[in-house]
Amino acid sequence: MAQAQQMRKPKETGVPDNKQYMHPTLLKNYGNWKYHDRPRPGVLHHVSHTGDEVWTVRAGTQRQMDVGTIRKLCDIGDQYADGHVRFTIRSNIEYMVADQKKVAPLIEALESSGFPVGGTGNSVSMISHTQGWLHCDIPGTDASGVVKALMDELHYEFRHEEMPNRVHMSTSCCEINCGGQADIAIIVQHTKPPKINHDLVANVCERPSVVARCPVAAIRPALVNGKPSLEIDEKKCMCCGACYPPCPPMQINDPENSKLAIWVGGKNSNARAKPTFMKMVVSGLPNNPPRWPEVAAVVKTILHVYKDDARPWERLSDWVERIGWPRFFEKTGLTFTKYLIDDWRGARANLNASTHIRF
Repeated sequence: MAQAQQMRKPKETGVPDNKQYMHPTLLKNYGNWKYHDRPRPGVLHHVSHTGDEVWTVRAGTQRQMDVGTIRKLCDIGDQYADGHVRFTIRSNIEYMVADQKKVAPLIEALESSGFPVGGTGNSVSMISHTQGWLHCDIPGTDASGVVKALMDELHYEFRHEEMPNRVHMSTSCCEINCGGQADIAIIVQHTKPPKINHDLVANVCERPSVVARCPVAAIRPALVNGKPSLEIDEKKCMCCGACYPPCPPMQINDPENSKLAIWVGGKNSNARAKPTFMKMVVSGLPNNPPRWPEVAAVVKTILHVYKDDARPWERLSDWVERIGWPRFFEKTGLTFTKYLIDDWRGARANLNASTHIRF
C-alpha cells in the first residue's frame, strides 16, 4: 500500500501569533477586561472581570537600537518585571507586571538607566520615524537624529500628561513620507532637481526603470557626450527624489538646497472627528544636524500655543479646524504664504491620483 504523500508545510508569511509571547495574566484574561485607568503618566492599570490586575509601564526608547541597549532593556525586564515586554507602534517599550509592588522599582530602574517613563494619555508620545541614513535608500536627512534632538527638547511633555489631547509626531527622511500622518510631522523638502553625473549613468542605472519611476514624467533618455544618459525637464520636476534610489548618479541631496518642512493636523483616528491629512505650515527650514535647532524651535512654538489655546480633548487638527488657518498663523507667529495650505478642493485637477500619467 502506497504511503500518503506528506504535505508541504505552509509558509508563515503573516503576522506571528502574539499569544506565545504574551504575559500569562494577559493571556488568561484575553478579551475579558472590565476597565483600565492610568495611576500616573507612563503606567497603565488593567482590571479583568475575574479580578486579576496587570500594570503596564511604558518607557521611551529609540527605534533603532544597538545590541547593548536591547540587552540592557531585557535585563531590566528579567530583574524588575515579569520577563515580558512588548513594543508599541511608536517604538516605546512596555513592561507588564502582575504585582503592584514591582511598579515603583521598575520605574526607578528604567529612569536611572536613561529611559524616561511616560508617553501615555494626553502627552507627546515618542516620535515615529522612517529609516534615515541607516536603511533608507533615498534619505535627505537622518530621521532618527531629528527624533533624538526633538525628544531631548520635549522630555517634559513626554513625561507629563498636560496636553489637551494626545500628540502624535513623525519625521520622514524623504518626501515619500513613510512616517505617515501625524499631528505634527517633519519632512525633508528638496528644493532643486537632481544633479546628474552623466559619466556614471550608463554603467550604474537601468534607464527605463528610472524613467518609469518619475511620477510626473520629467525624466527622459538622452545622449550626453556620446554616452547614454538621462535628462530632466526642470519645469515638470517636483523635486521628490524618487529617481535617486534606482539611479544614484542622479544626486538630489544637497547641504544647502535640501530643507525641512513642518506639517500639522494629520491623524488616523476617527474619534470625535474624521481622519485628516496634514498640511504644510513651515517650509525651507535648514537641514542643520546634529541638533536641528530651527526645527525644534518651530515645533515647540506650535505645541505651546496648542497647549494654551485648545479645549480639552481637542486634537491638533480639531483645534485648527475650530479657530481657522488664519488665526493659527496669527497665534503661532509663523509666516503665512499662499503656497502652504491646500484644502484639497478640486484635487483631481492638481493631484496626480490616478494610474495614468497626465501632462
